[in-house]
Amino acid sequence: MSKKPLLICIVGATAIGKTTLSIAIAKAFDTEIISADSRQFYTSMNIGTAVPSPQELASVPHHFIQHKSIFDTYSVGDFEREALLKLDTLFSEKSTALLVGGSGLYVDAVINGLDIFPDIAKEIREALNTQLDNDGLQLLQQELMSVDPMYYKTMDTENPRRVLRALEIYRATGKPYSSFLKAKPANRNFETLYVGLTAERPIVYERINKRVDVMLENGLLQEAKNLYPHKELNALQTVGYRELFQYFDGTHSLEKAVEEIKKNTRRFAKRQGTWFRKNQDIHWFDYTSKSDDIVNFIKLKNAL
Repeated sequence: MSKKPLLICIVGATAIGKTTLSIAIAKAFDTEIISADSRQFYTSMNIGTAVPSPQELASVPHHFIQHKSIFDTYSVGDFEREALLKLDTLFSEKSTALLVGGSGLYVDAVINGLDIFPDIAKEIREALNTQLDNDGLQLLQQELMSVDPMYYKTMDTENPRRVLRALEIYRATGKPYSSFLKAKPANRNFETLYVGLTAERPIVYERINKRVDVMLENGLLQEAKNLYPHKELNALQTVGYRELFQYFDGTHSLEKAVEEIKKNTRRFAKRQGTWFRKNQDIHWFDYTSKSDDIVNFIKLKNAL
């Protein structure tokens, strides 16, 4: 029997250097990159989601970057289905492909399959939305932390849609959202090798702070202003835009909004770390590691 193709999965916290490493690996293996960064799926969000530069995108074929409008509804299930189809195409011609991103749920969907959740009664969904409108997000966050602390530690707690979804499941079933997460991986027609980039927390936080400063220098404020009329869209419930929308609302000063972007991005990185540390299959490398060394590791690990 011929050996299954290999999916090389590059993971790690935001701003750790996944893009640079993935391009080097894709070139070494003459293959293409599937992005699993759920913040980069949408057009009009170049700066705030750290989309690879035009030069980087041109250096290696990338897929699932800015392929959707902010007005589109695009679920993790949609991504799983489309990414698997793209992998089928790639593996018909190549023995390897790359899956790259910090969105753990989207990475897991491609590699392990999605979990099966129950249908939610319209009344539950409407009641939660009413509660959000009347009481704000904080009380819902507190409820979720109480009923499902495991999921709360790894999710984007500032994204109201994610909070509402987890509470919908709990209120409909009496069971925490995390209890529905898949325990048995789906069968896939490829092997997976995880490579993770890591650094001490102060270094990650410093890199995040610098990245936010660079984003602002590159025009993040104007980009957010252009998107502000559509601030209620699900695609825009993301760090870097929410805080600037609050500045435009008059809730925050600009200085405060920038501080909040950095703080919330650091929190996001911490949740990413919590998610990925659960995966014992990840081979971790320091963020300063040479790409050639990681390429050689991959070749040795899989006798390619």
